Amino acid sequence: MSDLRTVLRDMGAIYIMIGIISLITVLVPIFFGELPGTSIDGLTPILITSAVFFLFGVPFYLLFKNADPANFKSAMVTAALGWLTISVVGSLPFLLMPFNVNTFATMDSLSAFFESMSGWTGTGLTMVDNEALLPYTLQFWRTFIQWIGGVGVIVLTLSILARPGTGSYVLYKGEARDQKTHPSVVSTVRTIWWIFLLYTVIGILALTAVGFFVQSNGMDPWQALNHAMTGLATGGFSVTDDSIASFDAISQFVVIILMVLGSIAFAAHYDLLNGRLKRFFRDPQLKSMLLFFIVGISVLSLLNMSGILSFPHFADAFGPAAFQFISALTCTGFASVESLAVWSESSLLLLSFAMVIGGAAGSTAGGIKLFRAILLYKGVGWRIKQAISTPRRVFVHKLGEKPLSKENAMDLINEAAIISFIWIILLSASVMILSSIYSDYSLGKVIFEVCSAQGNVGLTSGITSISMNTTAKSMLIVNMWIGRLEIIPVIVLIRSFFGIRRNVI
Repeated sequence: MSDLRTVLRDMGAIYIMIGIISLITVLVPIFFGELPGTSIDGLTPILITSAVFFLFGVPFYLLFKNADPANFKSAMVTAALGWLTISVVGSLPFLLMPFNVNTFATMDSLSAFFESMSGWTGTGLTMVDNEALLPYTLQFWRTFIQWIGGVGVIVLTLSILARPGTGSYVLYKGEARDQKTHPSVVSTVRTIWWIFLLYTVIGILALTAVGFFVQSNGMDPWQALNHAMTGLATGGFSVTDDSIASFDAISQFVVIILMVLGSIAFAAHYDLLNGRLKRFFRDPQLKSMLLFFIVGISVLSLLNMSGILSFPHFADAFGPAAFQFISALTCTGFASVESLAVWSESSLLLLSFAMVIGGAAGSTAGGIKLFRAILLYKGVGWRIKQAISTPRRVFVHKLGEKPLSKENAMDLINEAAIISFIWIILLSASVMILSSIYSDYSLGKVIFEVCSAQGNVGLTSGITSISMNTTAKSMLIVNMWIGRLEIIPVIVLIRSFFGIRRNVI
């Protein structure tokens, strides 16, 4: 019961914070005239959504404000339940506004929940056929929830409402984060938001400037605002029907920079902004990412020179391969091509591998994370060396420039192995379910779709749509949810739920 009070108190704080921050969105219907009495009312749905957050948040917080500080179990339950319920409430604008300004059709409840979960988790898979036909308010709501979700709703709440202490740290860790730029978690999350805001402003200005000078295929200010926010948040929602494909090469290059910045750990950005360049470039996750880029883009370019695409020259294949591989590894989900469904099975499987690995731990990216991939790679190397060496040989365990004790190294490897194992098991089960539903799609396309959902990426092989099977749609919602929280908080929530039921019975 004590843990339940703590969970409700902390969820109340999160709801209040999201309710307040959601009100920023009302500026859009006011600016574009999507007001009550007009053909499209964007103001009322946003106010209703904010009011619902307050309706639950204020009583929870006031009734249980003296609850015990969060422990690791309650923090994980808060994270898992918080992200789930925020996505439920966040689906209201998709239910109350049309997703097509020509037909005024609205989404069904499951599709709205899917779109909301995809937004908050920074995934980018969508139920929308043509994003350009969305009301401006709904376009920005999709962008805004990806931008907030990219950093994390708990991180946002802690940056404003939290006090220093153990409770703040466990909530921060419960949202699948543990890297710190300062000894204090509260100082860390505030630094994260300042870095995120700074890069967002720079991205908006850069894309707007390119659009001003490259007027034929550049972005207008509205497109620059939305794509900078979702690019940096590695979310991938767009306000155009073809994602990034119709924009000029310079705009696409700026988007690539934003995607890469979003997938680098905030701790590394802190070093960069403080002039510690050597420390920034020595970051093991950054070095691994650059290596993956070089190898992955080269292989993908070669694959695209054969098969259906048949690019005649390496230079022709390089551009699309570079953009799509970076989009996949950073877990952003922007597309620079009209359709990935025509790409070869081997190309899709390579992109699937990139989506599974993902970006850096402590960034806005999804996937298993580069940090765990590095640990597993080094763990295999250490184990092989130990097997072929003499018993008396002393091994030095290092991660980048940081030496590790044997016990610490083994703990990190074991944690990475457990998370990765559970991640792959759930991925495999989902592939089997989706493959049985969509037997007319190749296995490569099914694997690609599930990797995109669970890796919080948003690229699609053509399976995801508003008309897709209800079971498949529900399953991908779960994939996005557990992918964002890295599984363990969801398992703790489920076990806690059954524990409560047993006690009640």
